[in-house]
Amino acid sequence: MPATTNRRRRRYLWLVTLALFSLTALFPAIAAKKAKTVKIKPTVTPIEIADEALWKMNYPVADSIYSSELHNNPSNVELYWRMARLQVSLGESIGHGNNDARMQHYRKAAEYARNGITLDSTNAKSHTWLAASLGMMADKIGTKEKLKRANEIKRELDTALRLNPNDGTALSMLGSYYREAASIGWFRRMVGNAFIGEVPKGDYTLAETAFRKAISIDSRFIRNYHELALICIKSGNKEEAITLMKTALDKPILIESDKRRIEEMRVLLKKLTKE
Repeated sequence: MPATTNRRRRRYLWLVTLALFSLTALFPAIAAKKAKTVKIKPTVTPIEIADEALWKMNYPVADSIYSSELHNNPSNVELYWRMARLQVSLGESIGHGNNDARMQHYRKAAEYARNGITLDSTNAKSHTWLAASLGMMADKIGTKEKLKRANEIKRELDTALRLNPNDGTALSMLGSYYREAASIGWFRRMVGNAFIGEVPKGDYTLAETAFRKAISIDSRFIRNYHELALICIKSGNKEEAITLMKTALDKPILIESDKRRIEEMRVLLKKLTKE
């Protein structure tokens, strides 16, 4: 009996040892499998958080983060054009009754953009947002100064698109430039050239091309559908204008001026659908 008992004990110990060895060998495989299934969350940078806040029109948060990052990284050109974009957005968020406050933001935007260009003249976004800030300021200046500003805006947009042909913001503004300039009749252009300098030349076809390309690059922005719809109305393409505006109404509101454009499109849609 003692011999039989000893054999049983030895067999039990052997089985336990084998089981422990098997589990030890299995754990690394289980750990490796779990490691494969665990998704590592990408690190979100402060600038990305500020960008998200800006598109949600939470301008105080965006301003706080951008300003802090710029203080710590004064040579980061990416922060200068973002600050210019923010200042343009802040200006647009102020009611038209307070033009002085709006202009202060647009001047700050131009200053940030110019600083960015000084740091790196090959950064397309700095040229884009300099053009944007100049364009926003153009409404409150005299005709002669407005024409000078128009030529500077065009140069900045041309530079931005030479550096980055797929800059959707620059394309959108270029489309607006061509559309506005196209509305200047030949007589007004002739008079302007004779008395106050060269008047910008526009073309609805060029404007349409710019807006369509901007939409193909980023389909979120309401202004591109609205501006393109206005061109379609001008050319008699009522059906496409209606389609464009209905599409725009389903897009997210990303900037303050989107609210105004939505109201304008609703009025236009009522008018066009009744005709």
